[in-house]
Amino acid sequence: MIKVHLIILAIAAVLGMAFSYLAVTEKDLLKAIGYSAVQAVAYAVAFYILMAPDVVLAYIAIAVGIYSALLVFVVSKTERYEVV
Repeated sequence: MIKVHLIILAIAAVLGMAFSYLAVTEKDLLKAIGYSAVQAVAYAVAFYILMAPDVVLAYIAIAVGIYSALLVFVVSKTERYEVV
C-alpha cells in the first residue's frame, strides 16, 4: 500500500515542475515571479515531507520572500512584459 506522504511528495514535485515550466515560458514578468513563488512553495512542501525542516525554513525565507520581493522591485524599475 502506498503511503500518503509519498503521494503528497509526488504531487508537490509535479506541481513544482509544472510551475517552473510556466515561469520560464511566461511573457508577463510579474506572473512569472508568481509562478516561481508557487514553485518554491511546492518544493518546500516536498522538502518538509523528506524531513528537512531546516532546509524548508531557509528555502521559504529566501525563495518565496526575499527573492520574489527583489524581483518585483527590479521589474518595477523596468518593463513588465518581455519584448520579443
